[in-house]
Amino acid sequence: MTLRLLAFTDRGFELARTLAEALGGEAARCGAPQGLAEWTAGAFSQADALVFVGAAGIAVRAIAPHVQHKAADPAVVVVDEAGRFAIPILSGHLGGANDLARRIAARLGGTAVITTATDVRGLFAVDEWARRQNCRVENPEAIVRFSAKVLSGGTAGIYSPWPIAGRPPEGAALAAEGDCDALLTVRRKEGDALRLIPAIAVLGVGCRRDTSAAALERAFAALLEESSLHPLAFYKACSIDLKRDEPGLLAFCQNRGLAFEVFSARALGAVEGDFSPSAFVRSVTGVDNVCERAAVLGSGGTLIVKKQAGDGVTMAAALAPFSPDWRWQDE
Repeated sequence: MTLRLLAFTDRGFELARTLAEALGGEAARCGAPQGLAEWTAGAFSQADALVFVGAAGIAVRAIAPHVQHKAADPAVVVVDEAGRFAIPILSGHLGGANDLARRIAARLGGTAVITTATDVRGLFAVDEWARRQNCRVENPEAIVRFSAKVLSGGTAGIYSPWPIAGRPPEGAALAAEGDCDALLTVRRKEGDALRLIPAIAVLGVGCRRDTSAAALERAFAALLEESSLHPLAFYKACSIDLKRDEPGLLAFCQNRGLAFEVFSARALGAVEGDFSPSAFVRSVTGVDNVCERAAVLGSGGTLIVKKQAGDGVTMAAALAPFSPDWRWQDE
């Protein structure tokens, strides 16, 4: 988690620095050198979490122009400069603000002021569960329907093609795919159910030198169309180390928010499996296949989309192991 902290007084800055050291963040003093608006704009777009050490009203006014959606906004927490209260004011569940407030309160011996309904009543929060299970939410508007069912005393059903370890908490239960309130899937699905996408897919890439980001986007779109994989399932792209500084590939990964990892030909050649060999690729790279081998090696899992080629680009996809459980809050 990338954490930025901003304080407004000397005392508050000391507290911000203490928290930054404890939680692994970066503390700043308002006006030195950035003002409130400039600091907030940068932190909101770049950080996973923001902490304002000062008045809640200042924080609310500062972030207001930047708030977009619960699925995209960073966590925002306000801490008074005496360290008595930690108040999450944005992205309590999906962004992790509630958890961050609890961590801050525990560190300072203060109180986390949590106001989300499920937390107040100790009920299952599906969006917090999704975050802990490394899932992305495709249709966050469905969270309200799911939570309303739990808050009204009902039981919401979740479908998962993966076994979910442990015992379902009160308010949640396993359900069939056609009769569920939420489902876990890496494929594109239709319907009203809340769709939770585990971020476990790795894209293997091979390409000619100077291939453009646009060409890679077209190849990726073709792979998604052919496989029905959801783009939110991808968290990383992998290739051979010859492509370490390939501009188009780096731009493609940055645009897609994908981590990028490269491997040597020797490491790729040592990967076991049934891959699509190419004598030409071997003559250029020293290994018979780049995209499939890179996807498997980068994921530590299973190849699910074999090599697709076109316009000087090859792509494949693999899924990392995934073992969800029912934990949704600290025990």
